[in-house]
Amino acid sequence: MKIYLVAGEPSGDLLGARFMRAMRLKEKNVEFFGVGGDAMEAEGLKPLFDISDLAVMGLTEVIPSIPKVLRHIKETVADIKKVQPDVVITIDSWSFSSRIHKALRKLKTGIPQVHYVAPQVWAWKKKRARTMYKYIDCLLTLFPYEPKYFTPYKLDARFVGHPVIESEVVTASGDDFRKKFNIPENKKIITLLPGSRKNEVSSLLPVFIEAAQELHERDKDFYFVLPTVKTVSHMVKDMLQNASLPVLVLEDEQDRYGAFRASAAAIAASGTVALELAICDVPHIIAYKVAPLTAFLAKKFLHIQFVNLSNILLGREIIPELLQERCVKGNIRNYILELLRHEDLYNRQMEGFAKVRKILGQGEQSPSENACDAVLEIINHKKIDKKA
Repeated sequence: MKIYLVAGEPSGDLLGARFMRAMRLKEKNVEFFGVGGDAMEAEGLKPLFDISDLAVMGLTEVIPSIPKVLRHIKETVADIKKVQPDVVITIDSWSFSSRIHKALRKLKTGIPQVHYVAPQVWAWKKKRARTMYKYIDCLLTLFPYEPKYFTPYKLDARFVGHPVIESEVVTASGDDFRKKFNIPENKKIITLLPGSRKNEVSSLLPVFIEAAQELHERDKDFYFVLPTVKTVSHMVKDMLQNASLPVLVLEDEQDRYGAFRASAAAIAASGTVALELAICDVPHIIAYKVAPLTAFLAKKFLHIQFVNLSNILLGREIIPELLQERCVKGNIRNYILELLRHEDLYNRQMEGFAKVRKILGQGEQSPSENACDAVLEIINHKKIDKKA
């Protein structure tokens, strides 16, 4: 069995790696091809190209990368034709993934096409839901409320669960993390998570550093940990060179999870990482900003009350969202100090995190196994159709 996977950014890379591990338990004779990052490479994938070329967000940030992205789309489609897999599965990054699916449909390859992680049509571009059936055979969603946006428009959409609940963060040990890096018990660990895209790091890390410096000036027992990924690690280290902070940069995934478990609080860019913090009860805030033009367009076209996934799932704000002009050192510092006092905001978060875990649901199987079952059903259905 040949499975072609396309993950365009680090969060999709983690989903892809978990999918690969789960599929090997179900199918011994399976080969993986395609596009991915460090996590999928560790599972044996030989990536077609470096996904850091695709990890760009925001209109003004994307425009300079368009020629490179278009070239990678052509490369990917050509490689799929060459490999002739049993299924093509794109993971998240619908703007990139959709172009691959559209190109494959034009070629009439007959290869089943699946997309993993629903585009957020409930937030913007609702018309997308009406046309996706033309380009993919099945959509695998992470949240239980998502299929209803697609099934009325002839698309097979299946809720498989959110793989964050099978994250190693669930079993990681904060004590082991402290011992490994010789961090004394009296040190209050604050985890800094400025994103995995280059433009996110360049925009957010300077503000995070300023806030961290003010926290450290107030209390020398603060100790900072910054998990990162290979695609931006050099940027992170360069930007920290002149920071007068006790800060530990981590590139290993297991160390990151240990850091979460040892953390008193966290400052994070929005995204899947915020759900990981939620499921292991790390009090946190999110802070995010983009170029002014991107922010203007987002306000015009986004139809959502919140950007943080926990807030969206609960329908109320338990995680402070410091966006654009609110993303400044003073706000970040004040909210972190408030959380560390373990008063109202902290209590609201702990109560909310328990509800988030319940919504995401463990189920009888892991979400990755559910996704594998759906894909195997699609492959087998295709084989039966061919015989008929």
